[in-house]
Amino acid sequence: MSILALMSAAAAAPAGENPYGLWEALEQGGIIAWSVFIILVGMSIVSFYILFTKLMQQQKIIAQGRKVRASFWNAPNLRDAASKLEQRSAYRAIVDDALVAQEQHDKLTDPIDRHDWMANSLARSQGAIGSRLGEGLAFLATVGSTAPFIGLFGTVIGIYRALIKIGASGQASIDVVAGPVGEALIMTALGLVVAVPAVLAYNWLVRRNKSIMEDLAAFTNDLHGYLMSEGRVKPRLGTGTSKTGRSDPGVGATTTAGHPSSRAQEPVRAGATQTSAQTTTDRV
Repeated sequence: MSILALMSAAAAAPAGENPYGLWEALEQGGIIAWSVFIILVGMSIVSFYILFTKLMQQQKIIAQGRKVRASFWNAPNLRDAASKLEQRSAYRAIVDDALVAQEQHDKLTDPIDRHDWMANSLARSQGAIGSRLGEGLAFLATVGSTAPFIGLFGTVIGIYRALIKIGASGQASIDVVAGPVGEALIMTALGLVVAVPAVLAYNWLVRRNKSIMEDLAAFTNDLHGYLMSEGRVKPRLGTGTSKTGRSDPGVGATTTAGHPSSRAQEPVRAGATQTSAQTTTDRV
């Protein structure tokens, strides 16, 4: 980490060549300087920990999304499709909550519209996943906004102590003033070193979370349509062509009851589905 690199560089410098440095500033600053330094180092360590853990969490969900697009909608029913997903995956949680909500709706003594019941259940499940993805980001935002001021506080204390010593010595030449004051500015630099990576990590993770939540919202919408149509409506997973160059209606088209849709050749918006007038009594 950048702070640890600064510490190593300061420790490696020969003590006789440079009387000013990080350790000298900490020694002269007393307990306040040490407290500021420890707080900044702690902020930096926790920030990088959050960054790496959230990246792994996000990458896992992205990989799950690829698996869903590759094989989930090819299953004969929703339970078989769910069995293909990892037990503790975000997509599996949404599917499990949908199945539970479907079973609970039949047990309601005061019936509510099935569409609204499923929509609310899926929205609640999606919101819970979004909350887990957002854990730790508030700390990164706090570090990015407060670390420079914490470092500035250490600088103010360092300059205050340096000026008191200069006044006590009776010497105010530039060579006497520049060293201690410049030494105190190290704390401001440390504050910036901690804040900048935290801000960059926060913005990057928020952007990735937004993309993930858009994919989850599309999947939730497709799942809702699948349940409301009792398995007749499935999402279009893309378009494809056969080896002869002709359009293959069986690739990427929404299917109903095992047959290609008659409107498969019509353009649709991304995430939209097509329905058929056919009915079926099978339930997922």
